[in-house]
Amino acid sequence: MRTPSGDLVAALDIGGTKIAGALVDSGGALLRTARRKTPAEGDAAAVMGAVSAVLDDLAGAPEWPGVRAVGIGSAGPVDASRGTVSPVNIPAWRGFPLADEVRRPAGGRPVVLVGDGVAMTAAEHWRGAARGRDNALCMVVSTGVGGGLVLGGRLHAGPTGNAGHIGHVSVDLDGDPCPCGGRGCVERIASGPNIARRALASGWRPGPDGDTTAAAVAASARAGDPLALASFDRAARALAAGIAATAALVEIQVAVVGGGVAGAGEVLFAPLRQRLREYAALSFTADVEVVPAVLGGDAGLVGAAAAAAERVGVWGGV
Repeated sequence: MRTPSGDLVAALDIGGTKIAGALVDSGGALLRTARRKTPAEGDAAAVMGAVSAVLDDLAGAPEWPGVRAVGIGSAGPVDASRGTVSPVNIPAWRGFPLADEVRRPAGGRPVVLVGDGVAMTAAEHWRGAARGRDNALCMVVSTGVGGGLVLGGRLHAGPTGNAGHIGHVSVDLDGDPCPCGGRGCVERIASGPNIARRALASGWRPGPDGDTTAAAVAASARAGDPLALASFDRAARALAAGIAATAALVEIQVAVVGGGVAGAGEVLFAPLRQRLREYAALSFTADVEVVPAVLGGDAGLVGAAAAAAERVGVWGGV
């Protein structure tokens, strides 16, 4: 294990509900943290104001002079080659030059931008469930489905920072239209809102509290409700098909699954492993493991720092 050095990376995790920041050391520890609510319905300047406030909090810490780079994991799509972001859940940011806007308050330090799924992947490979694996797919299954790849022992973000975005792989050629413009995407079937949508459409009804989220469907599934179980099985099939396709293309060893829907536990993982055995039938895909992510809510920050450290060479890479 690497002994933490004095060199730090500042990390930002930008989503539709919150903007989080941290100073991260070479052991993956969050030394200082800051947070603001995302003014998602505000104009571009208002959203950037929240980002700047988080950076100001971090810059006020005594450790700030030790920061060597800034890593950003953002809801996407992102375009790392241009340094721009167009998050679906932040309407005012379309082609927004986030890297340039962050570089100024960061004092000209190098800024590395990746999608939030790639950031989660970097975190799980560095300090989580994919640690020690040279080839991995890591996935976030929540209100959307995102992901990223590790190939040959290194994070593979791709030219725009979106590589491994499994949520928009089509697994049902005649499936429902997806907001991305495709059809039958993994996200359209396996995300939390779509698990709940399918359950309700099939006749599932919530309990007395009226909760219609995927978490409520998961609770019904644990209690044996066949309609809830069927909705999770459908999601598991979509995820399994996407994982199998990825394994056939790039020969991954493990698929790490995190995000809120993964909190359903074996309600999701049991059918997912079963369906993967059906879809991943080739000899070089059949042994792919499926494991839960372990870093939870810190993954975006840890991963943004790891992605920046690898790109810039802080700590000798991670």
